[in-house]
Amino acid sequence: MPHRLDGKVALITGGTSGIGEATVELFVAEGAKVLFTGRNEAKGAEMEKALGANARFFRADVRNEQEVKASIDECVARFGRIDCLFNNAGGRTGGAADSITQADFDDAMNLLLGSVLFGIRYAAPYMQAQGGGSIINNASVAAYRSHMGGYLYSIAKAGVVHAGHIAGVALGKHGIRVNAISPGAIATPIFLGGSDIAAGMDAEKVDQKMAKLEGNLAKATPLLRSGFPIDIATAALFLASDESRHITCQDIIVDGGMTAGGRTNFEEEAPEKQRAPAQR
Repeated sequence: MPHRLDGKVALITGGTSGIGEATVELFVAEGAKVLFTGRNEAKGAEMEKALGANARFFRADVRNEQEVKASIDECVARFGRIDCLFNNAGGRTGGAADSITQADFDDAMNLLLGSVLFGIRYAAPYMQAQGGGSIINNASVAAYRSHMGGYLYSIAKAGVVHAGHIAGVALGKHGIRVNAISPGAIATPIFLGGSDIAAGMDAEKVDQKMAKLEGNLAKATPLLRSGFPIDIATAALFLASDESRHITCQDIIVDGGMTAGGRTNFEEEAPEKQRAPAQR
């Protein structure tokens, strides 16, 4: 039985932890050749060894335009084409409405929005030359609701959603689809301070903190379960595959119903059955 991404090449940013790592693993399992980027070279090497020749790591900081370009050029040089770009890299950002600094603004916009804009800019010519492709941008439910993310984070993610609309309209004539995924309460190391901090903890402590996090996030959804990186990876798989060939300029919200009516009473315990094997 053919895999859903047989013959396709994908570039996934922020690929060494959380949603990115789960997506790299899933895409490779579904037949794709994947170049994944990040700053954690040790983790990148570990993943290459585990996943084999169809997964290659390229160190890049998406806050730097030239490193974004270099990663896309490397993907095409190594694998001959780029069928899918998943602009996934992100992280926590600082800056409150009444105390924002220029540094806060620059960091948030470069990391969360600039990385997406430059990814689209440099991937589009390659995709146009080969007759099309799929660009997927990792947005957030914070783009829609004021209490679901920080000030600058929410603004940047709203920009990511709208950038997809505009780019999708402009690039559609070239067969390039541009869509977003907006995750809700997804249990990833970002909530522990980031993957680098989590990597410095012993495994038992990470598991304890993640279990507590999963329980707390579950209370924010009508489904009473936390989301996991694999939930976003499977949405990305659909958008990268030919199954979504008539879908563009959309944002797929994967939040367990949180934006429609998320719970706000975090004192009430979530049921034990909500826990599932975490993929992080």
